[in-house]
Amino acid sequence: MPYNIRIVSSYPPRKCGIGTFSRHLANALANFTGEIGYVRVAAIDKEGLSYNIPVDLVIHQYEKKSWQKASKDIIARAHESEGPTIILLQHEYGLDPDENGNDAQGYNFVEMAKALRAAGLVTMAYLHTVLESPDDHQKRVLQSLADNIDALLVPTRSAINILESPTYGISTLKIKHIDHGIRMQNPSQYDRLYIKRQYHLENKFLATTLGLFSPSKGIEYGIRAFGKFLNESCTAEQRKRIIYLIAGGYHPEFVKTESGKPYEEFKARIYKALNESNVTWHEIKELDGPESVDKEVVILNSFLDESTLIKLYSATNVMLLPYLNMEQISSGILADTVGSGRVAISTKFRYAVELLNPESQYSKGLYIGAHSRGVLVDPVEDSIEQIAQALDYIVFNSERRLAMEKRVHRRGYQMKWDNTAWAIIQYAHFVKEQQDIVTGRGIEFDHQKESIYEKINRSLLSVQIILDKTEQG
Repeated sequence: MPYNIRIVSSYPPRKCGIGTFSRHLANALANFTGEIGYVRVAAIDKEGLSYNIPVDLVIHQYEKKSWQKASKDIIARAHESEGPTIILLQHEYGLDPDENGNDAQGYNFVEMAKALRAAGLVTMAYLHTVLESPDDHQKRVLQSLADNIDALLVPTRSAINILESPTYGISTLKIKHIDHGIRMQNPSQYDRLYIKRQYHLENKFLATTLGLFSPSKGIEYGIRAFGKFLNESCTAEQRKRIIYLIAGGYHPEFVKTESGKPYEEFKARIYKALNESNVTWHEIKELDGPESVDKEVVILNSFLDESTLIKLYSATNVMLLPYLNMEQISSGILADTVGSGRVAISTKFRYAVELLNPESQYSKGLYIGAHSRGVLVDPVEDSIEQIAQALDYIVFNSERRLAMEKRVHRRGYQMKWDNTAWAIIQYAHFVKEQQDIVTGRGIEFDHQKESIYEKINRSLLSVQIILDKTEQG
């Protein structure tokens, strides 16, 4: 009998990366009509937005009673439906405030997991943040989730290592690595030159940074690095044919924080970097003619709709990701860069290391391996010199760049959204089957007598744990 899928997450039209992830996942799951009955979403909302199907429940993020009511509604609807319901919680600390409204301090996901599992519903959580050095609250949340859930899904293998480390102590048997999905672009529909012509960029090498602007994106370092590259490597004539497009607008929740003070300070840092980098630049609201792209740095301060975002991925020659949070275990921007077959120059945050250059995790400085899918650099001040060097390498070595594009595109096909959705369906089936199995299990024993086999078997168990971990990956 087909499964019904219930996703609990932020969801468009809310401007949120987790919401975008959930929309792509919902669409991909719905394609499996033989295995899936329906997909529905309980949307975590904070702005009173209007939603369409698949959203049929709305959770008011800052109201504890709304979370509790949603749990009851999910249980009731699951029991009324034909076929089993699988719950997918999209866990992110920032979506979970406490009852006093303190952001990222709540246990709402944990309480919901307890209620859903007590009602006999298979419940899994996709973890969008796994911190190597969590505070007490962050650690308790993931430990409590693990205790009250059937499976934790993670987008990187390194997250498994962190979760099973002494910091969290979560059994690897509870954890499953499933790739962040990727939108693969159709080259005939989104040909790079064709898209560039639409934006008057046909004779330009295009570096981009896409997505909502916030301090964690390290945009000021990308600007300084780009300026250094132009000043060190390019003639006056070459500078006219290279552009850095920073597009996406400021994250709306960041703009509202503390009455806008951090937002104003961040903008000041961006403008300072621009003015000190010896580049021509301007800030625009729309790419609407040749004059909109006649500067060396263009800041498109506008939320990108789906169509524009896909076109800009396609037009890109190299994506700059000078992110500051090295513990980041997922990135929709990097995932879609890979799906577009485009090269990224990225700082060494966890997801980038695993996706672009797994062998670089212990290296210092700029890293380009023999089979690299991108270039990795150190963060913050070190990134300026290293990104400038990487740009020189990418811009002036087209054969190497195109070889990287082929490798990254090949990896993208393994990570298509349909593959991610199918992996989730299969794992949900495994979890459900395990839950349904009823066996006459034998009596449990502890060693109360020294045995010549105990030490040997302890070593054997250690090896088996490693094998289980490899299988989980």
